[in-house]
Amino acid sequence: MLNLQCASSQRWLDQVDQYLEEILIDHAHCEHKAAATAMSLLGSYIENRPLCEAMTEIIQEELEHFYMVRDLLERRSIGFRLQPPGDYGRQLHKLIRPNDPDRAVDRLLIAGLIEARSCERFKRLSEHVTDPELAEFYASLFESEARHHSTYVRLAKEFAPPATVHARLNELSAGEAMIIQRGCPLPRMHS
Repeated sequence: MLNLQCASSQRWLDQVDQYLEEILIDHAHCEHKAAATAMSLLGSYIENRPLCEAMTEIIQEELEHFYMVRDLLERRSIGFRLQPPGDYGRQLHKLIRPNDPDRAVDRLLIAGLIEARSCERFKRLSEHVTDPELAEFYASLFESEARHHSTYVRLAKEFAPPATVHARLNELSAGEAMIIQRGCPLPRMHS
């Protein structure tokens, strides 16, 4: 369902155990970036009404999640602050082809893969953390992230035939798996 070609590693769970505060702060940044990505896609393909309607819903949900994470941070007396970003998103965006409609397909599929990885990580967090509030919080986000993934894959089919989209998704997913397996020394939601 999620089109991921590898699972999160024990290395990442070790980062969670050591640097949970950093990962929680990064999660808020990820929700903001997800809303910004959807806004950018809406602006780039504003003539595509189904895409615009879907992006509007995603923007609203991602901003809601952003504030949910901010509230979680405040309840835990964790100050929200800027952080140097990990390189996961930057590495994924290097895989995007330069010209439309290929560019549109890739942008949508990359956004979908990021949502899929978030979904997988939230599930892992909900099962791994011993804090009941955090476990419940991350379990509650699983469904919306999976839905966002499906939406992005469906919308890519507005720009290319389904077989072409699925072949490209498989290629991009292989690239995403290599990025995840390399990891990042910074403790981040997608490190």
